[in-house]
Amino acid sequence: MTLIEYLHFLSYTKTLEELWDAHCRQMEKFGFDRLIYGHTQFRTETSLGDPEDFLILTNHEKPYLDGFLRDGLYFHAPMLRWALYNEGAASWNMAQSLVANGDLTAQELEVLEFNKAHGVTCGYTVSFTSVSMRSKGAISLSAGNAANQAEVDAIWAEHGEDILLMNNMAHLKILTLPYNAPHRALTKRQREALQWVGDGKTTQDIALLMGLTAATVEKHLRLAREALSVETTAQAVLKASLQNQMFTMEA
Repeated sequence: MTLIEYLHFLSYTKTLEELWDAHCRQMEKFGFDRLIYGHTQFRTETSLGDPEDFLILTNHEKPYLDGFLRDGLYFHAPMLRWALYNEGAASWNMAQSLVANGDLTAQELEVLEFNKAHGVTCGYTVSFTSVSMRSKGAISLSAGNAANQAEVDAIWAEHGEDILLMNNMAHLKILTLPYNAPHRALTKRQREALQWVGDGKTTQDIALLMGLTAATVEKHLRLAREALSVETTAQAVLKASLQNQMFTMEA
């Protein structure tokens, strides 16, 4: 797809799966064959929130993901540290410069060694504009077939503005699409009960509206809280809203 065709596609796509498949193919045209997109709505000064609440999209292979994401190496990645406090695009030459200057910790060096072992050495990181103090999104673009970072920098010099625009627009579209981890998915009844709570209805009101008993409504709300890993129904309404699970279109 051309840039214009891709932007038109983003305007109308309705699922994360469809968007991510197209985005991976679009980035591969520029040599970026392995991507990791991450977004959190629960960032604090000392944490990115519960990893179970992260929205992660990637086409990396499982061995890499097991180490980088599941074993927590991402938290010490030099380019992630840059992304947390900056916006825009940065060449991975930055990490190489930090190594040369001796400015990285042992944990950060461990991440770079892990990346090197998996061929993740050349690329760019894009850090997106945050829409709140609690949110942060970024994408790692790895050029696995590049000979060196200078080759990737040359590609970026020629096409960087288009690549950055595509990633920014994809990120904005992702923020509008429903997402829930499989183990935190709400059932139709749980979502409906939360929607009525969000409308200010009482348990008795919801029971009448849904044609259920009050005890059954309470059960749906309890299961929704458990699915979303929160303590109160108000927190469940907020988290479901942040994940675009409220008032979703039925397939």
